[in-house]
Amino acid sequence: MVEADISDDRWRQSHLGRLMGHALRRFDARVLQLMARDVQVPLALSNLAAREQVGAAHIHITRHLSLAGDRLTNLAERAGMAKQSMASLVDQCEAWGLVTREADARDARARRVCFTPTGLLWLEAFRRAVAQAEAEFRAEVGDDVATVVALGLEAYGNA
Repeated sequence: MVEADISDDRWRQSHLGRLMGHALRRFDARVLQLMARDVQVPLALSNLAAREQVGAAHIHITRHLSLAGDRLTNLAERAGMAKQSMASLVDQCEAWGLVTREADARDARARRVCFTPTGLLWLEAFRRAVAQAEAEFRAEVGDDVATVVALGLEAYGNA
């Protein structure tokens, strides 16, 4: 049996998973900051974002809900969340007017989560904010590094 040397634990602060986690939190925080300042976002929603009531978890709905709408189970699966956790987020987003639950035309027992017109404005603000955050990332690390990071993450995530 090989004994581990635990006297040097610097690796815990600098391993790839931790770095990716920090980068994702920074990116999501910047996206929310930009959305809070977007004049095309309904005022109530930008106020929620500005007061940090909208968090990265809420972005899961924005990232993963298809334009045609989705069943809660499918939305939760795509976001990598438990159905109960996604249901809670959908409840909040429904109260804010971002989404609605509608009857599923293929199964009368099922409901689909769909963007409202306000939700589509939110989605467009999300698109603009992501584009701005990506441009800022590229400006900070350079186009070559940004391209390599994007390609590497895509390859790793799709493996």
